[in-house]
Amino acid sequence: MRKRNLLKGAAATLAVLTALGPMTGVAQAQEVTLRLHQFLPPPATVPKMILKPWAERIETASNGRIKIEHYDAMALGGTPPSLMDQAIDGTADIIMTVVGYTPGRFPRTEVFELPFMMTDPIATAQAFQELVETDLKDNEYKDVHVLGAWVHGPGVVHSRDGVSTLEDMEGLKVRGPTRVITDMLKELGATPVGMPLPAIPESLSKGVIDGTVIPWEVTPAIRLSELVHHATEFTNSKEALYTATIVTVMNKAKYESLPEDLRAIIDAESGQKLSSFAAEVMFEQDKPGRDIAEKNGTEFVQLDTAEIERWKEKAQPVVDRWIADMDGKGIDGAALIEQARALIEKHGG
Repeated sequence: MRKRNLLKGAAATLAVLTALGPMTGVAQAQEVTLRLHQFLPPPATVPKMILKPWAERIETASNGRIKIEHYDAMALGGTPPSLMDQAIDGTADIIMTVVGYTPGRFPRTEVFELPFMMTDPIATAQAFQELVETDLKDNEYKDVHVLGAWVHGPGVVHSRDGVSTLEDMEGLKVRGPTRVITDMLKELGATPVGMPLPAIPESLSKGVIDGTVIPWEVTPAIRLSELVHHATEFTNSKEALYTATIVTVMNKAKYESLPEDLRAIIDAESGQKLSSFAAEVMFEQDKPGRDIAEKNGTEFVQLDTAEIERWKEKAQPVVDRWIADMDGKGIDGAALIEQARALIEKHGG
C-alpha cells in the first residue's frame, strides 16, 4: 500500500511539473518594454507608416517578449534637438530624429545633405546606412546603437509669394532644417532661419518666416498648403536641391543588455531593411502630399534646366566651405564626397 501511494505521489508530482514546465519557461522569458520618442505628430508619415509598422513586426517576431511604446510629438519632454542626448542618457530607449537638429555634431553625416548631392532617395538612404555600418558607427554614432539611417525625398521651396528665379530668393526669410541647408539658403540669397519642423506653422502665421524648404511627404502633417500657396520644384534635374538625414537609434546599454535572441529579432528588422523601407515610404508619400496642395490651390513652378544650373553654381561655395570645415576637423571632406557619391551610385542612384 505504501509503495502504491509513493508511486501515486511521484506520478502526481511529475504531472504538476509537466504542467508547470511551459509556464516556468514563459516566466523565465525576458519581457522588455522599450520607449520610442520622436518629434512628429501621430498622423505624420514616419510614426504612422514607418515606426509603428516596424515596431509591430518586432513585437510579433518576439511573440510579445518585446513591447515598444510610442511617445509622439515630444511626449516625454524636451525639444527635437535633445532627442539624441535622450537616447544616450536613457531618457528614451529609442529615438527618431533629423540628424542636423544638432548642428555640427555629426559632420560626416552632412555629406548627404550637401546641395544637389542626392539623386535618388532610396539609393541615398542605402548609401547613408552603409556608411554608418562601415564607418560612422565607430565615430559619430559610437554612443548609440543605430537601428536605421535614411533620407527624405526631394526638397521643395514653399513660399507665400512664389519663387520662379534665383533672384526671387533674395531677402526671403526661409526656414531650413540643418546647418548645411541654412548655409545653402544664405548662399542662394535668402535669409535663413533654422528651426525644427514642428515650429513651421506658427512661424509662418506670425511672419517669422516667408517660406520653408521641406519635402512634400510631411506637408499634410503641418497643414502647410493652407498657409502658403506656392511651390518651387526641381523636377528637371537628376539631383535634388537638398535632402535631410534621419536616424532611428537606440540606447547602447539597453540594446547590449538584451538577450541575444531579442537583439537578433531587432537586427532582422533594422539596418538596410529599415533604411530602404523608410526611404521608400517617405518618397511614395510625396505624391499624396502634393495632391493635397494642388487641391488647396497651390501654384507649382518647375524650374528649367538652365535655371537649375544657375542654382547649382550659386550653391557651390557651400560645398567648398564644407570641405574646408571638414579638413579643419581632420576629415578629408573631398574624399568623403567622392565616397558618398560612389555609394549612392553603387545602390542605383
